[in-house]
Amino acid sequence: MPASPTRRTVLGAVAAAASAPSLLALSSPASAQPRAAALPGGGDLGPNVIVFDPSTAGIQGRLDAIFQQQQSAQFGTGRYQFLFKPGTYNSINAQIGFYTSISGLGLSPDDTTINGDVTVDAGWFNGNATQNFWRSAENLALNPVSGTDRWAVAQAAPFRRMHVKGGLNLSPTGYGWASGGYIADSKIDGTVGPYSQQQWYTRDSSVGGWLNAVWNMVFSGVQGAPAQSFPTPPYTTLATTPFSREKPFLYLNGTEYRVFLPELRTNASGVTWGSGTPRGTSLALTQFYVAKPGVTAATLNAALTQGLHLLLTPGIYHLDQPILVQRANTVVLGLGFATLVPDNGVTAMKVSDVDGVRLAGFLIDAGTVNSTTLLEVGPLGTSTDHSANPTTVQDVFVRIGGAGAGKATTSMVINNRHTIIDHTWLWRADHGTGVGWDTNRADYGLVVNGADVLVTGLFVEHFNKYDVQWNGQRGRTIFFQNEKAYDAPNQAAIQNGSTLGYAAYKVADTVTTHEAWGLGSYCYYNVDPTIHQGQGFAAPAVAGVKFHDLLVISLGGMGQYDHVINGIGSPTSGTSTTPSTVVSFP
Repeated sequence: MPASPTRRTVLGAVAAAASAPSLLALSSPASAQPRAAALPGGGDLGPNVIVFDPSTAGIQGRLDAIFQQQQSAQFGTGRYQFLFKPGTYNSINAQIGFYTSISGLGLSPDDTTINGDVTVDAGWFNGNATQNFWRSAENLALNPVSGTDRWAVAQAAPFRRMHVKGGLNLSPTGYGWASGGYIADSKIDGTVGPYSQQQWYTRDSSVGGWLNAVWNMVFSGVQGAPAQSFPTPPYTTLATTPFSREKPFLYLNGTEYRVFLPELRTNASGVTWGSGTPRGTSLALTQFYVAKPGVTAATLNAALTQGLHLLLTPGIYHLDQPILVQRANTVVLGLGFATLVPDNGVTAMKVSDVDGVRLAGFLIDAGTVNSTTLLEVGPLGTSTDHSANPTTVQDVFVRIGGAGAGKATTSMVINNRHTIIDHTWLWRADHGTGVGWDTNRADYGLVVNGADVLVTGLFVEHFNKYDVQWNGQRGRTIFFQNEKAYDAPNQAAIQNGSTLGYAAYKVADTVTTHEAWGLGSYCYYNVDPTIHQGQGFAAPAVAGVKFHDLLVISLGGMGQYDHVINGIGSPTSGTSTTPSTVVSFP
């Protein structure tokens, strides 16, 4: 299709950038390194990145073979990224299993069209979609065979920059249990049908309609979203998202791989690519160290010191020292759920007090020796203003246990001001191997010390103490999903001074300004169903601290909440699994 005038202008700018010297390269310390010691930028993407073009033979067979391997490999070691070059693909059904990502390589989703489906269902788990974790679809246009695509996922399964030329079904075949999920920068021409989905967050998108809600459906900047109506039905709708900057993505400029860096938007609404191209800048793949499993942390740090960015190809990376991101505007981008495992109790990654770092698309899996933290963004006590160019943390997931007996006192610590966390799932495992109250001990999920931090799409579950501890001023959260730790052995194990249980989301008593929308916390104390959780949420009762649309739920009566927030809200009751809600606090 001929490029529009706007599209030609943007592509021309990208091409010019490709031929011009990189400002990052000019300002980097690479020139101070001995030439013989320099690490190469660019290179091949490794065996687990599978690239197709429309003339490739046997595409369906390759997709099916990987799916057969990954369909039920919840804690397996396989990691895969499918990349589709721009063009049209016919009669495709890409079933997406664990640790598998599928992406188009155009600047716009409409550059890569699949006449077929990208499917997630739950046949492997008897029609229950609540464990369909760790998979993603990005940057594709779909013409679903039946008119409706099926994406029946749970946590850590982002659906980004997608154009569905039809409807989207978020439930499994048979409408079994489902617990998701996240959509961003996507256009669904038809109706989205959540059906059995318990909760969902959709950001900066466009939908032709939205069918129903179960417990907690949240929208910000979504054209066509249902009107605000919490709790009946439980829709929380914000006209815009205060700040957003879409996730970096790999694309092809001719035959050259590049990484596109979307620009920061304020009061955003709708997709970034509606005119055919996103707004932003790009980097050549030669400006990235293309990492493969087996590389050492020392080599990754040498690449960063040299001035390169990091592209983590699919696989598992063991780290004996932290990855240190110390340069402004550094990009660390993972493909196919690249997984970092800190050994010997180290922190997997530390970011300095600098502008514009972008962390995206990887999983941190706690090691067997306790780490004090797994990801730190900025040093404690920093107050630098990063509002013009914040750090973004997108589709960065944390797991403690499940694949083995991992431990970490705190999963993610945010110290830098103005950081944007856009979709994360921090999970202390409730099933798998290496699971037990002290076996995979993890006291805190997210700790925010920095001021002016925004989180859009926050999923944090099962931590031994506070799932979220918010100490910074002027924080904001849009959508929160939580389950308290199932495996608390008794009431005493979760006693918090004179309080029954640690709140799922705690705002420190020193905070004077905070705001959050669309938050849910669920309990399922199956080891001791007599446990009482005093409240789901706790915050100082001051005018500047505001919560909108809160709920708590006892799942099947396994434990109970006494209140929703600060002694306010009715207790959950019996085995009815009925939400107790508070529309506004204070």
